[in-house]
Amino acid sequence: MKILSIVGARPEFVQAAPVSRALRSRHQEVLVHTGQHYDHLMSQTFFDELALPRPAYNLEVGSGSHAFQTAQMLVRLEAVLTMEDPDVLVVRGDTNSTLAGALAASKVGTPIVHLEAGERSFNRSAPEEINRLVADRLAQHHLCASHTAIEHLAEEGIRSSVHWIGDVMLDATLANLPIANERSHVLERLQLTPGAYTLVTVHRASNTDDPERLHRILNTLNAMTEVVVFPVHPRTCSALRDRPIHWADHVKPVEPVGYLDMLVLEQHARLIATDSGGVQREAYFLGVPCVTLRDETEWTETVEAGWNTLVGADPERILEAWSGFTPPTHRPPIFGDGHAGERIADFLEQWRT
Repeated sequence: MKILSIVGARPEFVQAAPVSRALRSRHQEVLVHTGQHYDHLMSQTFFDELALPRPAYNLEVGSGSHAFQTAQMLVRLEAVLTMEDPDVLVVRGDTNSTLAGALAASKVGTPIVHLEAGERSFNRSAPEEINRLVADRLAQHHLCASHTAIEHLAEEGIRSSVHWIGDVMLDATLANLPIANERSHVLERLQLTPGAYTLVTVHRASNTDDPERLHRILNTLNAMTEVVVFPVHPRTCSALRDRPIHWADHVKPVEPVGYLDMLVLEQHARLIATDSGGVQREAYFLGVPCVTLRDETEWTETVEAGWNTLVGADPERILEAWSGFTPPTHRPPIFGDGHAGERIADFLEQWRT
């Protein structure tokens, strides 16, 4: 079976590694990089560290508005689909690459498999939510990371095409954590003491495109009393050019870090504060308390399990959670057992026959 597999952003690179390994043991995979994330620290470094196969195509779309980026992907993906004529197209999660892949494949009649299908934040002002909804409506097969996602799809009338496979990001975490602990020297480089710092990431449009909201979050970092490590996403860096912040001495803004360094930073943080869906899940996998800088999350299971709390951009709620949030001792295996990639390959093999 020939499988065209779309990636374009950091979480998709992470997810692609275990899936590509499983697929290529049984199928022909054509990996397409849309170029949605093109900065070396947000793109190539992940391919290098995760030993991802070299993409057969790099569409080099680059930055731009949602409409521009998606339109460029559509034009270029249509040409690739026509040339390769795959049996199926695999899209992941909720990025513009996901949306463009699903739209392009639907126009040329290629069946679509959506990984991480059914996740919902129920906030339609978020571009990611629209991308999820459209991809799920166009997909012929819905492979879910969580049982809650299956319930969401059932409520929308999507049932017969739905399968639970677990979270491929857990596969990646389990496979790469020993490698990260062997190779990464990020703690020494940043002079960090394990368990004595907070790790913060901010990149979503809902935070970075609203200057007041962004500054409420970032100014709150100055009010903390422990070391704060803050890898600054390119979108956040751009948002701060016109209105920079004076950082307190305990805040360490750094360039985006590679995947292995990020795993080590997450593993040894006392607390993680983030607006990233992927980082929320990685915090859960690693047993690190997570404070989510959003008003909602699609990963509600982590909140229900008591390991994640939503604080939005409210400084009082952020500081309260930073000093007082304590998860329970139990952490149920809600995202599977680390064999999701194999289940995806199994599903495609059974579907073909």
